Amino acid sequence: MEFVLLVILFFLIAVVYASVGFGGGSSYLALLAQPFFLFTPETIRPTALLCNLIVVGGSIVIFYREQLLSWKRFWPFLVASVPAAYVGGWWKLSDRLFFVILGVTLLAASLFLWIQPRHEEREGKDSWIRNMMLGGGIGFLSGLVSIGGGIFLAPLLHLLHWGNARTIAALASVFIFVNSISGLLGQFQSGLNLWNYQTNFPLLIAVFVGGQVGARLGARQWNPVIIKRITASLILLAAMNILQTHL
Repeated sequence: MEFVLLVILFFLIAVVYASVGFGGGSSYLALLAQPFFLFTPETIRPTALLCNLIVVGGSIVIFYREQLLSWKRFWPFLVASVPAAYVGGWWKLSDRLFFVILGVTLLAASLFLWIQPRHEEREGKDSWIRNMMLGGGIGFLSGLVSIGGGIFLAPLLHLLHWGNARTIAALASVFIFVNSISGLLGQFQSGLNLWNYQTNFPLLIAVFVGGQVGARLGARQWNPVIIKRITASLILLAAMNILQTHL
């Protein structure tokens, strides 16, 4: 019964998020990690990354068609994040340490979600060294706890005036996609079983179908800022529950 509830929640999250153009990877991860679902890190980590691939795959196609994928500007983030995500995925953690790191990461994610960047036309100075450091650090965290990383990268780039909102969203989608693949490869190399048919298949179908339904509902039915704030609050509660259980 609990798993049926989880599938329904994944579907509903995908519908709402897709309707306003969000991914929702952190919300899926927060749900999987709740103590009453009894999932272990061995199940949570690959499932979350597989969901990330489903969530952002369609967005990348859209951004490509809109010619927003500027590889010349993206490469410093990706060249550092891909190997870092692989190492993070390969790294084996005890169950308790995984949940503690995940809880702290979700706490930070809720704060980043709450940040509302100012929409300014000006762009700040670009630095490939800074971009590589950001990509590597967030990429490692992506592989370690399967969070995706876009939830941290996008607000930071807004604060740094790296680009406009659509360009940053395009980079975040590519960033999540390549890091998820790299993290999965690292997990596979470490001996983790990446595919649990009974768990992965229903959740991935729910995310895919929910995403398609949400995209067709049209993005403009809910206020994106309100969705962000509600999500931030729920992730905060989920993080506190995880930390209370495992500290």
